[in-house]
Amino acid sequence: MRLATFNVNSIRRRLPHLRRFLQRLAPDLVFLQEIKCRTEEFPALDLADLGYRAHAVGQVGGRNGVAVLGRIPFTVAAEALPGEEGDTQARYLEVEAAGARLAGVYVPNGNSGGEDGFAYKLRWMDRLAARVRERLDAFAPFAVLGDFNVCPTEADLAPGALPPGDALVRPEARARFRALLHLGMTDALRALHPEDAPFTYWDYGPAFESNRGLRIDHILLSPELAERLTACGVDIEARAEEQPSDHAPVWCDLD
Repeated sequence: MRLATFNVNSIRRRLPHLRRFLQRLAPDLVFLQEIKCRTEEFPALDLADLGYRAHAVGQVGGRNGVAVLGRIPFTVAAEALPGEEGDTQARYLEVEAAGARLAGVYVPNGNSGGEDGFAYKLRWMDRLAARVRERLDAFAPFAVLGDFNVCPTEADLAPGALPPGDALVRPEARARFRALLHLGMTDALRALHPEDAPFTYWDYGPAFESNRGLRIDHILLSPELAERLTACGVDIEARAEEQPSDHAPVWCDLD
């Protein structure tokens, strides 16, 4: 089974890019972030000819938004992350497929809104940890895929790519990411590329050509799924196309 995650940075602008990615790597299930459309505006019919069924969770105002595409059967288990009443941001989607629970996430960036915005990011990550703990305590195969907006270590960004005070590298955000690993989740890309895990994001401009990137898109696997991990990578080709998303897809194979 091949799983993938792709922050498309607007589904309407990147639909051709997404189609080429699906044709190139043929993931069985792929989670999308930043679809930037309402639920009813998601172009599901434009992907059906490739054999994919879509389920989207959009947001009023064209911000955020997540979706899942599957060429295998899946059942939607949750369209929001529990734990904060009144949180209407579309950032979480959980499905059941192939005997496992799989969640797609778009973690808040944390750089906008001052300290209140960063506090929301931390609360959101604490809620995610609670959800992960709940699934692991049930001994259920579980994976979390998406844009975490965290560079876990200094090895996960090009030297000088971000200032020390950026929300993606602040100690509190990194501690929340480590908490997920301490619960028992495995960082799939780092597990198979311990010394040379590629970046997954490059800002627009010269950053891609100079490889001044960040690793902020991750696939985390529960012990049951980590034991089945055979391959993991980043589809750099998607970022090298004309008018691409600033993120590249991350994928993994489970036997």
